[in-house]
Amino acid sequence: MSIRALLIEDDSEIRKLLADFLTGKGYSVTEAEDGREASAVMLAEKFDIILMDMMLPYKSGETLIEELKGDTSSERSKTPVIVISAKSKLDTRLEVLRMGADDYIIKPFDLEEVLVRIEVVMRRLHEQEESTEVLSCGELIYDVRNNSVKVKDTEVKLTSKELQLLKLFMKNPKKTFTKANLYESVWDDMYYCEDNTINVHISNLRNKLKKAAGEDVIETVWGIGYRLKDSGEVSS
Repeated sequence: MSIRALLIEDDSEIRKLLADFLTGKGYSVTEAEDGREASAVMLAEKFDIILMDMMLPYKSGETLIEELKGDTSSERSKTPVIVISAKSKLDTRLEVLRMGADDYIIKPFDLEEVLVRIEVVMRRLHEQEESTEVLSCGELIYDVRNNSVKVKDTEVKLTSKELQLLKLFMKNPKKTFTKANLYESVWDDMYYCEDNTINVHISNLRNKLKKAAGEDVIETVWGIGYRLKDSGEVSS
């Protein structure tokens, strides 16, 4: 799925330049030429990132940021914002960042730099979301932020590799993983031949979870590999 970007810029040449460039990179770009139009679009649609100028007709970029970031109870307040502006004074840049903008690019700009800045902001947001993630399957709960695992409110102590294996299973609950899949994902290396590494770690993980759950949480799919039982099977 392409990244959905809202581009707010009153200069038609700059707007077309950025829109064409990002579209060519696989982004889905919605354009707004003034602050009033941008305000309506932000309210009506959801975007992955917003690129905006500061000096806009009808509503300034500062006003738009206040509207977007002001209601912290709304999911849209989490949408990252990159300002692209000719305003170069340090005080202005710092104030905009304090208001909630995620980055500030000064005009004139390089298109490749804009792309890299977008990628950095998106990656940082993804890492933040992942660090606060809580995965669950029936009575199995994995708090990624604290690296804590509980089954039926009983904490299960797991090693680093066991945690990585469990996270992989819980993020892909319907998928059956081969030993090669698991090794290459968790050990970040090529799986060349059969050895006992995966068997030992999977066995230890299964035993620990079974002790807390009273039944198997990870099952063997004969001839293929391993998978997480669905929540109906895990729950007792």
